[in-house]
Amino acid sequence: MRLTIIGSSGSFPGPASPASCYLVEAGGFRLLLDLGNGALGALQKYTDIYGIDAVYLSHLHADHCFDLCSYWVARTYPQGGPKPRIPVYGPPGVAARMAEAYGLDPDPGMRETFDFVELAPGEVNIGPISATVGRVNHPVDAFGIRLEHEGSTLAYSGDTATCDELTRLALDTDLFLCEASFHDHHDNPHGVHLTGAEAGAHADLAGARRLVLTHLVPWNDDAITLREARSAYSGPVELARPGAVYRIGVEAEALDAVGS
Repeated sequence: MRLTIIGSSGSFPGPASPASCYLVEAGGFRLLLDLGNGALGALQKYTDIYGIDAVYLSHLHADHCFDLCSYWVARTYPQGGPKPRIPVYGPPGVAARMAEAYGLDPDPGMRETFDFVELAPGEVNIGPISATVGRVNHPVDAFGIRLEHEGSTLAYSGDTATCDELTRLALDTDLFLCEASFHDHHDNPHGVHLTGAEAGAHADLAGARRLVLTHLVPWNDDAITLREARSAYSGPVELARPGAVYRIGVEAEALDAVGS
């Protein structure tokens, strides 16, 4: 598999990054993990937006799903007519939520452009990728996901606070893409997000071989987030940056995704 970071900003777009969006490519199949606000514009730097085969929405907060509205316009009204319908995997109620976000009548809403598939804990095949999804610890219905393809493994936390399910999804993964929104020294609300140290602790417990920190809130100091994660995890750890590319299943290297 190949992972490209499209956007890694948490809660709202930052000055150098859109909100959450990650492109996974495997066997010629292109999957988007989340499509937060600002992400569709940036995505066009890295791939043909009409070459996307499926979209996975970890939960229905704006910074993870609202650019599906723009993507609906792009696929519904291009010159030459609508593009083929593609699956969108998301929490229960995803079709109604996205119709409401754009002000559409819920019937048909966006269903003529997207085939909405509601997530439930367990296994699902997304094209050639074998996926396992599980509910994680967030104020709304939210899912983490584990992806496997030809021996390579990737886990993505979505948004979550500490939970056993996250460790299970990340067990022995080649790369763990994990949110780290909070700092340890702040009085953080419970059951919402992870600190850098908590992300590191989950990666360590899971035996993940590489940790990439994401959902980096613009008002935080990313150097502190990274330092906290390294205090709890001894493996390779870095910050997710737009344009970084990881070839999963071999030694991952961050590259400029444009033209790579």
